[in-house]
Amino acid sequence: MSDKKKILIVEDDDQIRQIYQMKLGGSGYDVQVAADGVEGLSVAETFKPDLIMLDLRMPNLSGDQMLEKMRTTEWGKSIKVVVLTNVSRNEASLALRHLNIEAYLVKANYVPSQILQVVQDVLAR
Repeated sequence: MSDKKKILIVEDDDQIRQIYQMKLGGSGYDVQVAADGVEGLSVAETFKPDLIMLDLRMPNLSGDQMLEKMRTTEWGKSIKVVVLTNVSRNEASLALRHLNIEAYLVKANYVPSQILQVVQDVLAR
């Protein structure tokens, strides 16, 4: 049994998904990825990540819809979530405020090393 922290990246943009998969994987995390909210829910249920990096605007099931569904499950109610999106906080769904997220990051404002720092800080809490 590995004591590596597990991170799930739910992001529909292939390039962004790969950048963070390499950055976090290279930093010693066990990383899985999903391309939309439907896949994200499925992977989260079996992978049981310590943290999910979640985009909001995705096909099939948006990030906020995925999070809403996940929070109603026994396995998903306490997983730490960092929203990583290009949707400004003002444009984000009001429901997000009640879905217990650890951090809300706008992709355009952060480089991967800063995102890694946020992930490390959140997992250390």
